[in-house]
Amino acid sequence: MRSDRTPARRFAWAGRDYRIQTAATVVSGLGNAGAPIATAFAVLEGGGTVAEVGWVSAARLVPLVAFLLVGGALADRIPRQRVMAAANLFNALAQGLLAALVLAGSVPLWALLLLSAAGGVGQAFYAPAAEGMIMEAVEPAHAGKAFSVYRMALNGSQIGGAALGGALTAAAGPGWVLALDAAGFAVAAGLRLLLRAAPGDRGPSGGGMLGELRSGWREFASRRWLWGVVLQFSVVMACINAVDSVYGAVAAEQRMGGARDWGLALSGFGIGMLAGGVLMTRWRPSRILLAGNHGVFLFALPALGLALHAPLPVLACAMFVSGAGVTVFGVNWMLALQQEIPPAMFSRICAYDHLGSLALAPVGTALAGPAADALGLDDALWTCALVTLALAAAVLVLPEVRGLRRAPVAPAATAPHAAAPPVAPPPVAPPPVAAPATAGEPVA
Repeated sequence: MRSDRTPARRFAWAGRDYRIQTAATVVSGLGNAGAPIATAFAVLEGGGTVAEVGWVSAARLVPLVAFLLVGGALADRIPRQRVMAAANLFNALAQGLLAALVLAGSVPLWALLLLSAAGGVGQAFYAPAAEGMIMEAVEPAHAGKAFSVYRMALNGSQIGGAALGGALTAAAGPGWVLALDAAGFAVAAGLRLLLRAAPGDRGPSGGGMLGELRSGWREFASRRWLWGVVLQFSVVMACINAVDSVYGAVAAEQRMGGARDWGLALSGFGIGMLAGGVLMTRWRPSRILLAGNHGVFLFALPALGLALHAPLPVLACAMFVSGAGVTVFGVNWMLALQQEIPPAMFSRICAYDHLGSLALAPVGTALAGPAADALGLDDALWTCALVTLALAAAVLVLPEVRGLRRAPVAPAATAPHAAAPPVAPPPVAPPPVAAPATAGEPVA
C-alpha cells in the first residue's frame, strides 16, 4: 500500500490540540444531542403545556444572548482553553442539578427555567472561545479539511446521542439523559484543561473591555456580507428553534411514537451533517458564501415534513438533507471568517455573529406555543418553512454574498501546533435542538 495513503499520513496535519479538542467535543456532543429531547419531555411528562416547553427553551437562550459579548471579549483577553474548561464545568453543575431534580420527582417550572438559564450562561462563555480555538492547531492550507473532519466527528456523536437520548428518555426517563449530559460536560472540561495556549499576541489591549467591544463592532459592521448573513440568521434561527425545540417534540408526542421517534428523526439530521462533512472534504467551491447559502434553503425541510404529517422514514430523509445543508453552510461560512477576519479579533467577531444570529431565537421559541395555539400547529410549521426559504433567497441580493471567493492558500507543511488564524464553527444546526452548534447548532 502506498505510504501516503496510510491513516497516519492522511491525518498528519491533525496536531495534539486539534485531537484533544475534537475528542472533548465528541464527548460533550453525545450528551448535548439528547439533552434537548429530555428537557422537552421532562416538561411534557410533568403536565407542562406547549407554551411551557417554549418558555424553558427560551430561558436558555436569553442569557446566552445577554452574555455573548462578554464571553467574546474575555476569550480575546485570556487563554481560550481556560474559558472553555470553566464554562464546561459550570454547565456540568447546572445539568447535574437539573438531572437530580428530575430523577427525584416533580420539578417546579421555576427550577426548569432557572437551570436552563444557567446552561445558557455557560454556553455564552464557551462558544466564542471554542470558535477561536479549534483551528489554531492546523495550518490555513488544511483548514477546510480540518473543519470538515471536526464536524464529522461532532455529527457522529450527535447521531448516537440523539438516538440514545430518545431511546433512553422513553425507556428510563429524561433524568438519566440529563445526568449523562452533565457527565459529558465534566469529562470535556478535563480534556480541555490539557490544551496548550496558542502562540500569539492576544491579551488586553489597554482600552478596556468596552473599547475592545467597540473595535470589534467596527470590524463587524464594516463587512456587508458578514452582517447581512447574520441578519438573515437572526430570523432563520428563530424559526429553527421553534421547530426543533418545541414543534418537533409536540408533533412527535401527538402524531408519532413520542421521544423515541423524534430521537430517530434527529439521528437522520445527524447522519445528514456527517454526509455533508464527507462532501466538504472533497468539494472546494470558489464562491464560498454563495455555495454555503444553497444549504440554507435546505433548513426548511424539517418544518415542511412535519407540516405535511410525513411518516417517520420521510421525515428522517428530510432531516438528513437539512443536516447536509447545515454542514455545507457551516464549512463555507467558516472559510469566509477564517480568510477575512483578523485573528486578534476573532472571538469578538464570533460573539457579534452569535449575538445577531440568536437575538430573536428566544422570542421565536417563547412565541412558538402561542403561535401554534393561534394558527394551529401545521400553519405555524408552514410559516417557519416559508420564512426560511424567503430569507435564503433575500440574502442573495447582496453582491458580496454572491461574489466572495475562496482565497488561494499556499501549500504548507503540516504543523503540530500552528499559527493558523482561528476558525469558527457555524451554526449547528442546533444541536438540531440546540447548539448550534455548540458546537453543533446553526449559528451563522
